[in-house]
Amino acid sequence: MANNKRSTHSYISDSRNDKILIYVNGEYPKRSDAKISVFDSGFLLGDGVWEGIRYHQDTFIFLSEHIDRLYDGADALSIDIGFSKEEICNLLDSLIKRNNMSSDVHVRLIVTRGLKKTPYQHPNANINGSSIVIIPEYKKADKKVNESGIRLATVDTIRSTKQILDPRINSLSKLNCILACIEADNLNVDEGLMLDINGYVSTCNSTNFFMIKDNKVFTSHGEYCLNGVTRGKVIEICQKEKFSINQVDFTIDDVHNADEAFVTGTFAGIIPVISIDNHQLSGGKRGDVTQKLQLMYQDLIAKEYSKD
Repeated sequence: MANNKRSTHSYISDSRNDKILIYVNGEYPKRSDAKISVFDSGFLLGDGVWEGIRYHQDTFIFLSEHIDRLYDGADALSIDIGFSKEEICNLLDSLIKRNNMSSDVHVRLIVTRGLKKTPYQHPNANINGSSIVIIPEYKKADKKVNESGIRLATVDTIRSTKQILDPRINSLSKLNCILACIEADNLNVDEGLMLDINGYVSTCNSTNFFMIKDNKVFTSHGEYCLNGVTRGKVIEICQKEKFSINQVDFTIDDVHNADEAFVTGTFAGIIPVISIDNHQLSGGKRGDVTQKLQLMYQDLIAKEYSKD
């Protein structure tokens, strides 16, 4: 059977990425030479936080929100980044300049607890402070996905809780999401729709979820999903443009009866959902409200980051 799966992270391949420089703890190796120690906490334990940030027309998009979330996550994990927010921003700027980049760039900023003297989970085994890695790539989203949409299926893997592993922290410990991703892959869909511990719809394995019913927009109340930057911007747009936006509990049955749905993420923005558990939405194509919100989101970026 042909595999017709799409991806929320589909992108246009770019050969310039073969020659990019990467920041690794004060050094700027080529992509092929970039390495981290096997004793690093990130490699050993997934002990760290990260951000994915767009660089568009010589500007980092929503940078302050991403940096605030990075530091909030590090604080929650008792990780001392070792740099001020301004210094981290300067590192990002310096790396972009070294690579002579200007637009259509996606940056992965990673902070781990750093090196350990022995492979052991307790932070008292750490030495020398945090590790910082920054990976910039030419990564232009495949806009066909934003038009044609993706397919979801409900997965058995549920979202964690604050008492187990706070799902609101953008941690390197992504096993929960990876398991949901594998389930979705086995179901031959593009992303897994995840429920929370109470059985309500929460989020997808790598994006935040919204549905639309009777021109009203719904998303989870956010306790069990990552506080996505794009998710927050869409909520702000709905509030400003007088869309009815509801952050509430809702069930998978509610989703199956929705008129439209979409997901949000830093890389691709707003992506339509055309079916969930084989329930077709909006006639199997991008819905009207979804398209309006896409245009409003694009307009927000254009206005906030105009060169004029």
